[in-house]
Amino acid sequence: MKTVAALTLLAAPAAAFFTNKKPAPAPAAPAFTVDNIPGALAPVGLFDPLGFAAKADEATLKRYREAELTHGRVAMLATVGFLVGEAVESKTFLFNGEITGPAITHLAQVNPTLWLILGVGIARAELDRADIGWVEPKNTPVAKPGLLRDGYVPGNIGFDPLGLKPEDPEAFAVMQTKELQNGRLAMLAAAGFLAQELVDGKGILEHLSSA
Repeated sequence: MKTVAALTLLAAPAAAFFTNKKPAPAPAAPAFTVDNIPGALAPVGLFDPLGFAAKADEATLKRYREAELTHGRVAMLATVGFLVGEAVESKTFLFNGEITGPAITHLAQVNPTLWLILGVGIARAELDRADIGWVEPKNTPVAKPGLLRDGYVPGNIGFDPLGLKPEDPEAFAVMQTKELQNGRLAMLAAAGFLAQELVDGKGILEHLSSA
């Protein structure tokens, strides 16, 4: 299952977002502003060199944070998928051990049926996420496309199978920052993995073993 990478990258995020139940209420939080937004750490504070956050109102800032969290979560799964997919190459029964090479080529080698399964899964996951976090289009002002629900905390889609989300607001903010930091690192790592494999066609583990 060389495409454990692919499956981990795409199927896992979809499964993670699958939920028909509404998320448990997040701990009470102050207004969402650049002064108190989770993820801002000393000594840099909120890293916003282009001033996007500084120019944004609360609703826009929440959308930015939702996008950052979602990309970070997918990137964390992607980095694991890269390494796992290449590590188990030709060692599992999935796909008859026929998928080889660097992880960026794995998806192109799988049966097209998998693409249909992944497409349906991802579409369902995104519909669920939209239902939880976004105001229905018919109730959204024309001047405010993509409006998030008033009580929605970015990223709080109700997926917490291990019950790790703290009840204390301060502890919750700390956990949010930890997730953001790991997601940011993962986005850089995933981009680096992609670039490196595109440059020379070698897998990441191959690079690590020959270093």
